[in-house]
Amino acid sequence: MSRKALFTTIPPAQPAAPAQPPSRTRPLMGAPGLIPDAKPVGAVGKSLNEMSDRAKRAEEIERKLTQGQVIVDLDADLIDPSFVSDRMAIAPEALQSLREKIEANGQLNPILVRPHPETPGRYQVAFGHRRLRAVKEIGRPVRAVVREMTDEELVIAQGQENHEREDLSYIEKCVFAARLEQRGFTRATIISALSLHKSDLSTMLSVAKIPDGIIEAIGPAPGTGRRGWIELAGLVDDHTVAINRAIQNADFVNMDSDSRFKAVLTATKAAPDKASTEVWMSKGKPLAKVTLGGNKVALSIDRKKSPEFADFVLTRLRDLYQEFEATRS
Repeated sequence: MSRKALFTTIPPAQPAAPAQPPSRTRPLMGAPGLIPDAKPVGAVGKSLNEMSDRAKRAEEIERKLTQGQVIVDLDADLIDPSFVSDRMAIAPEALQSLREKIEANGQLNPILVRPHPETPGRYQVAFGHRRLRAVKEIGRPVRAVVREMTDEELVIAQGQENHEREDLSYIEKCVFAARLEQRGFTRATIISALSLHKSDLSTMLSVAKIPDGIIEAIGPAPGTGRRGWIELAGLVDDHTVAINRAIQNADFVNMDSDSRFKAVLTATKAAPDKASTEVWMSKGKPLAKVTLGGNKVALSIDRKKSPEFADFVLTRLRDLYQEFEATRS
């Protein structure tokens, strides 16, 4: 059974064939060198009816990017991951399942790599990180297509392949987008890599500002979508103490990732901690007032009553912070 190339206009179907809805898939924008022509992709060994639409499109991307290229066997130890990570750690059970499939059926689809731009004799993955890890654990050479790619072409291929597979959760896409921006890629490239609209990218970059420690503690949360993460992003700054308390709960680590997200979100809606105030006295007179509440520590000094102490504190704050940093290191 054959199918047409993903990135071209499909000729009219035969009269008896039902009309197909338009695909939301976009070409590898910004990376024309990856797609040399628009010829149809060859036959696949599995009925399209047995595959989800997104899985089909992901396979189309892989086939298009590797079409006409030579598949070679490479030593897995010579292959490094992409220079920008697009996913969190794979769950052990998912890796085991993939490893078992490859052991039983072989590696059906090659990964895509490029010659390492900094280390001669090594390679760098565009897509296929999990296949690489599974094959490496099995102890076999990995089937791969090697092609020259710029950094921009690599991240676009990497992002679009994962986006179409829907393997990346919403927060993983947010973090991936933020990492690309931090590395200096243009928003046009990021939009191409993740098949986004401009407004979607702005939202995702805002969500990615959730502290890394909180995101890593929660994990990919595959069942938690855009609305949940946007809600948490709007609450996190004012509830850091409550969130950290939830993360440090003994039961937290035993929850699945989506349950951990719910536990964190629930913590932000609990009653806020009551503020406590302590007054520092000197010779029977108030010297300063310290207020502890929520995520803030406030030190208040009345400059009319203690002007010299206020000036002393101001001049010493920077020195105190440097001393603090020195003790940490």
